[in-house]
Amino acid sequence: MSQPETISVVLRVNGFDYPVAIEQGRNLLGVIRTEIGLTGTKEGCDDCECGACMVLLDGQPVNSCSFLAVQAQGRAITTVEGLMPADEMHPLQRNILEEGGVQCGFCTPGMLISASALLSRNPAPTDEDVRIGLSGNLCRCTGYTKIVAAVQRTAAEHRG
Repeated sequence: MSQPETISVVLRVNGFDYPVAIEQGRNLLGVIRTEIGLTGTKEGCDDCECGACMVLLDGQPVNSCSFLAVQAQGRAITTVEGLMPADEMHPLQRNILEEGGVQCGFCTPGMLISASALLSRNPAPTDEDVRIGLSGNLCRCTGYTKIVAAVQRTAAEHRG
């Protein structure tokens, strides 16, 4: 049996270029976690249902488990690690923690990515807007109420 063919690509993740040699059929999630070494993006369902693998691609949330890494070349990829400098907590993260919106934490990276994308396009979302913006992210622990409150709190803080 022959070895799968690899291709060399450069992925721009969180503002840094990462040259990688990968199989053409590899998903972005696997490359981010394995070749690049950023493990904040999680594999949940591997079927585009849970949102744990959410990243921003040119500012838009995508499920990295179903997006081919080679398709991301030349595009800006932002993972949860890229939302803030390593020594700072993103206001969304702080507010989700303070509101008690985290239990197991597995969904949190995807929630942060989706909420960040929502607030960048809608700085004053209604509760319904937040629920729709987070609808691609499953949380099995919290029931979403505290997460929605945290997103609303973050939006209010930024509006001043």
